[in-house]
Amino acid sequence: MTRATLMGAATLVGASALALAIRLHAARTVGFGDSEALYASYALHPQPAYLDHPGLVGVFARAIGHGGPPTPARAHQVTAVLATVAPWTTVFAARAARAKWAPALVAGLAVAVAPEVAVGLFAMTPDLLLFPAWTASLGFACAGLLASPSSVCAAACLLLAGLVAGIGFAAKVSAGALMVALALTYGARAARHHARTVWPWLGLVLGAVVGFPACAYEAQTGWQMLRHRLVATQGAAGVSLRNLGGLVGGQLVYLSPLLAIVAALVGWDLWRSRKFDIVATLLANAVVVPLAGLVPLCVWSRVAEPHWVAPALLALPLHYARPTSAAKTHRWRRLGTPAVLLAGIVSVAVYAWVLEPRLLSLVPPSMYEARLDLANELYGWPEAMAAIREVARGHRQEAPDPGELVVVGPRWVICAQMEAILRGELPVACTGAEEADFAYWNPRKRWERAPLLIYVTDSRFPIDGQTLFPDRVSVDRRELKQYRGGRLARTFTVEVLSARGGA
Repeated sequence: MTRATLMGAATLVGASALALAIRLHAARTVGFGDSEALYASYALHPQPAYLDHPGLVGVFARAIGHGGPPTPARAHQVTAVLATVAPWTTVFAARAARAKWAPALVAGLAVAVAPEVAVGLFAMTPDLLLFPAWTASLGFACAGLLASPSSVCAAACLLLAGLVAGIGFAAKVSAGALMVALALTYGARAARHHARTVWPWLGLVLGAVVGFPACAYEAQTGWQMLRHRLVATQGAAGVSLRNLGGLVGGQLVYLSPLLAIVAALVGWDLWRSRKFDIVATLLANAVVVPLAGLVPLCVWSRVAEPHWVAPALLALPLHYARPTSAAKTHRWRRLGTPAVLLAGIVSVAVYAWVLEPRLLSLVPPSMYEARLDLANELYGWPEAMAAIREVARGHRQEAPDPGELVVVGPRWVICAQMEAILRGELPVACTGAEEADFAYWNPRKRWERAPLLIYVTDSRFPIDGQTLFPDRVSVDRRELKQYRGGRLARTFTVEVLSARGGA
């Protein structure tokens, strides 16, 4: 084992250990982000697909929650481990593409410190499941295409490549583009000997079988996910420089600026190398096919998020590590170490901001907007839920039967937090313009005649309960102020609305 390999292994192991320690500390401190709470809520409503994603993340949440939503601490203990292991899949996938250990470990380190992975994969989201599936699929495909077409290794690896891609699709629809990329690669001239065997195609069939329940459910329900993603949420859609700037700027934030530049350089080198060998063809297809669909969508949609294109970037570290890559030459080598260091600093800074509220004192009050600080999502809900339970107990005699007392929020982000923490203890309903899956889980016609509603909101959505329910009377109202770092982060409002004139 060379010195470079030993140094690379020690560095990645050290970075992994540090990241795991930080994540496990965070798991004891933070609650669910709003999107995480929605995915945790999926555990109470098993379905093959939801409005935002296929159902695998719900299966995952249900598994670690022992049949229901997991607690934030339990969820984040599991995600802390998985997020730490995930970059190692890049190392082994690069090795499957015949990279040497040293560059494979460097590629894994770059992935490990990128904020999009170091911070983003700590959350219990479909991306946590998609990342290893996408990377493993590429690794299996590389190994299979580089093996003799008649070998057991080629057959097994190509079967697994398609199957794992299908598992990725069950986590997030964007993995469908990976399956297309695999099919295009198998149809390339350089892969003709493998294409004459059944294994690459059978692998894609297995992947399609895994993804079929979500597609069948979508067809059965009138393609709810597609309508939600492409129609219902796109009222202000339109190609604009704002959207393009958000997409490009998002990569500078999610990857960190220098690492984003390195990724662009590696991508350009991959594009030029795409015809040199079958692995370069595969990796180029795995970048171009997803981007061909996701970039136009992000430029057109005002609600698109920059991380949507992240799966397309997962092939880049594999190409960087390969012996044929020109991206490791002296022209770009100088950029590598600063890029990794800066990405690591950004990731640690994000964790510090979330976990150390005293850092808020560094920001002048005039420059701080609490509603824009996403870290505030992760705090305050345990206290709010304690107040909701106390109010519910105080009014239970007025509505003793199941369904007579309903907790209602004005947006899905409020409702998801309550659903995940209440775990079915009280029915949760959602009203307003953004009901999301709650419109199907608990339709308005089912709960709107309940004798008592406990209306809950926070200062991000200052919508008065009596404005939404003018036919009801407020019989109890409480406010809870959440402070973080000595500054007011949010104000929760818990209000009991009676349909019986304040009975």
